[in-house]
Amino acid sequence: MYHIPVFLESCIAGLNIQPNGLYVDVTFGGGGHSTAILQHLNEEGKLFAFDQDADALQNAIDDSRFTLIHQNFRYLKNFLKYYKIEKANGILADLGVSSYQFDQPEKGFSTRFESSLDMRMDQRNDKTAADIVNDYEWESLTRILRTYGELDNAAKIADIIVQQRPFSTTTAFLSALSPIAPRHREAKFAAQIFQALRIEVNDEINALKDLLTQSAEMLAVNGRLVVMSYHSLEDRLVKNFMKSGNFEGNIEKDFFGNPLVPFHCITRKPIVADEIEMEKNSRSRSVKLRIAEKI
Repeated sequence: MYHIPVFLESCIAGLNIQPNGLYVDVTFGGGGHSTAILQHLNEEGKLFAFDQDADALQNAIDDSRFTLIHQNFRYLKNFLKYYKIEKANGILADLGVSSYQFDQPEKGFSTRFESSLDMRMDQRNDKTAADIVNDYEWESLTRILRTYGELDNAAKIADIIVQQRPFSTTTAFLSALSPIAPRHREAKFAAQIFQALRIEVNDEINALKDLLTQSAEMLAVNGRLVVMSYHSLEDRLVKNFMKSGNFEGNIEKDFFGNPLVPFHCITRKPIVADEIEMEKNSRSRSVKLRIAEKI
């Protein structure tokens, strides 16, 4: 296992595990959450897990109740149907990049190391961060940086990228942008830029939308959806979908005025880390955990 699971106890409680139920961990990673789920299942229980990163396969759990699928979680429905699964009793998602992935210099996720501009979670995909910074038009770069990085000076950053490209390494790329980094906020500035590129490389927002939509369909009645988000873009989508069944957060009503929603929100407000959780796992500092139950 290569990471300490974030919010482990809260996730297990949130899943409300039935010992003979069927559960899905869509972000297997180091297997910490999956290991804990298996401990709550009896011999009839089943756990399916997804991970698109080939490195996660080395953490596969040797247990007849466990199946690991080397795919993006956006294919949740396809693969559950392939395994003749009609409904799941719980789905767990720990979004974003794992500590292990951040700590692998060659993956290019971290601003701490010199690396190629890669940022692919799945090495089978063609598009890398280098393709984006070197080939995208100014307008597209500006949109990505503003939307996914939530950067106010996105247009200025895009100007510098277009003027000084091509780039091949993370350090050369960040060095070119350092003159416009806000003083005393250089690390956050770099992290926001990397976040924007990573989301675009891995199509993370659309993948999350696919996952949420399919979760509403694949969960059994009273099944639980447990999602940990690491930035406001993800959390907004999760919050709106759990509340309304759509990504805008607009609750539709039937003829009698009853809300047409797929979930009942167990968490009205997200669970956030306390001091104890942050001491256990520094990644939990930015996490928002939301739990909903299928109606």
